[in-house]
Amino acid sequence: MIEGIINKLLGGFYYVMTDKGVLECRARGLFRKQDIKPLVGDRVGVQIDSLDETKGYIIEVRERDTRLDRPAVANVNQSVIVFSIKNPKPNIHLLDKMLFLCEVSGIDPLIVFNKCDLDEDGTLFDELTDIYKSTGYRVIETSTKQNIGIDQLRKALEDRITVFAGPSGVGKSTLLNVIIPGLKLNTGEVSKKIQRGKHTTRHTELILVPGGGFVLDTPGFTSLDLAEIEPEDIKAYMPEFVKYQEDCRFQNCNHMNEPSCAVIDALNREEIHFSRYNSYKLLFNQAGEDKRRKSW
Repeated sequence: MIEGIINKLLGGFYYVMTDKGVLECRARGLFRKQDIKPLVGDRVGVQIDSLDETKGYIIEVRERDTRLDRPAVANVNQSVIVFSIKNPKPNIHLLDKMLFLCEVSGIDPLIVFNKCDLDEDGTLFDELTDIYKSTGYRVIETSTKQNIGIDQLRKALEDRITVFAGPSGVGKSTLLNVIIPGLKLNTGEVSKKIQRGKHTTRHTELILVPGGGFVLDTPGFTSLDLAEIEPEDIKAYMPEFVKYQEDCRFQNCNHMNEPSCAVIDALNREEIHFSRYNSYKLLFNQAGEDKRRKSW
């Protein structure tokens, strides 16, 4: 048996990267009986086919560190969340939803504001950075046209399994094409009418990064189902609330309309950004709606 990592799933076959190259594998029927489905990113044990050394069978799936359901991938430990400074304009609430998903999944987020060459005086980046760096998130500005931030981003990918996420048209595939020479992922233009791009990624694939690490350019990751999360648990995933909520009058304060709420007091003192608090309220209400819808 040899060790490997699943880098893609196509046509019912698992493609496993090993020291002997990429092997085309099938999973043993035992996994179906145990209700185990190997995922892209899984560390696996493979038995090579005695008749064809380019093929094999997955006979063991190692314990996972993390798991995402949409997309279905395992062992991701970092998410590079890409939004553009302009064209299209960043959707702050969507960004906050994706940060929330990282917090829930135990994945380290890295925010990348791409196309910074369109931000001529830097004011847009400064405004966005003020929101997210003060919250404790890592933030990088990039431009493939001016080669800004590319080395910094490449360094952040070393020795990590990273999912690249973000709306269409923000330049995810273009960034990966620059970071990984010869990759040649399809890139999409942004519609002038709707200010959105076309999705160019069709399947989930683990890609080896020069210098170490793997990335996933995935068509998913923006979907968020809150039906499994209680509304009152949402606040635990807002890192800027932590240092204030112990001072709330009520121990179970949800920081909505309760009196003597330390989080709302901090918001009024502009120590918490309004856009982040607004996203929290939207997530709180969505969690309640999703829970009610699922119970019908």
